[in-house]
Amino acid sequence: MPAQFAAKRLGKELQKISNSLPPGIELVSANNLEEWLLDIQVLDNNPLYQNEKYRLKFRFGSSYPIEPPEVIFVKVPDRPIPMHPHIYSNGIICLDLLGTGWSPVQNVESVCMSLQSMLTGNTKDERPPGDEEFVRANRLRPKDIEFYYHDNDV
Repeated sequence: MPAQFAAKRLGKELQKISNSLPPGIELVSANNLEEWLLDIQVLDNNPLYQNEKYRLKFRFGSSYPIEPPEVIFVKVPDRPIPMHPHIYSNGIICLDLLGTGWSPVQNVESVCMSLQSMLTGNTKDERPPGDEEFVRANRLRPKDIEFYYHDNDV
């Protein structure tokens, strides 16, 4: 039953985003209902992200939308991982929306818009504290990491 619900919901989302997405968000591929790639771009004049596009990978479990998708930035030749105090250099994103702050009313489009907003408001050209150690030692999938959400000012 949950897998059927996830498939139905994802089918509706895919149909919607295939036809229209907000500015700065582009569907790259969605060949199945398990993994989608989207590009996002910051549209304001933030010098940290000007003229850059970033690739997001969404992975959906059978409990979607009850549980959040796994969302990470992926590095490809012309799509770097953005510098941000909540984005690790391996693409893992520390954002409560993707964990304890998730609600089934959220969707792929709203996650992309939240990430655009997160980047737009950032002024710090830095990685999270302990980035190198985290990236070297972490063996968990993003959804299995228990982040401590302490800094919502960035």
